[in-house]
Amino acid sequence: MAGLNKVMCIGNLGADPEMKYMSDGTAMTRFNVAVSRQYTTQSGERREETEWFKIVAWRKTAEICSQYLQKGSKVYVEGRLQTRSWDTPEGEKRYMTEVVADTVQFLDRAGQGAGGEREQSYSGSDAPSYEREPAPAYSGAPAGGNSQDSPPPVNAEDIPFE
Repeated sequence: MAGLNKVMCIGNLGADPEMKYMSDGTAMTRFNVAVSRQYTTQSGERREETEWFKIVAWRKTAEICSQYLQKGSKVYVEGRLQTRSWDTPEGEKRYMTEVVADTVQFLDRAGQGAGGEREQSYSGSDAPSYEREPAPAYSGAPAGGNSQDSPPPVNAEDIPFE
């Protein structure tokens, strides 16, 4: 039986995105998205709670996010959850769960948020997996043999990204 690992969220960036290039030259951008919900308690009190999502985008999507997004930008992100682990220099095991973005859609109207045009979507098979097998093709990308389907090598200096 096949599984499903899908995340969709709409929210605002809590800070400017941070872009870096991996040792093989692959672009990677990280940003946090705040998603708020309002609800009423049983006593009738209105409350709001905010959940923060760590987002990572790869390759062309990473470059575009870094160029056009800024703190406060409203975005729709679609992707998958991924948990990574690493050992600290002190020998402690650390874990981080993040959303690996397949699609990032800018929801600000033109002239709002970070400059340039808005309501554009960026997606593709540019979100690698840290597994040894290639990530599946996305959005009709050719299957097999496409260098963008396989993940970039991850070196010790590439993680953690905090």
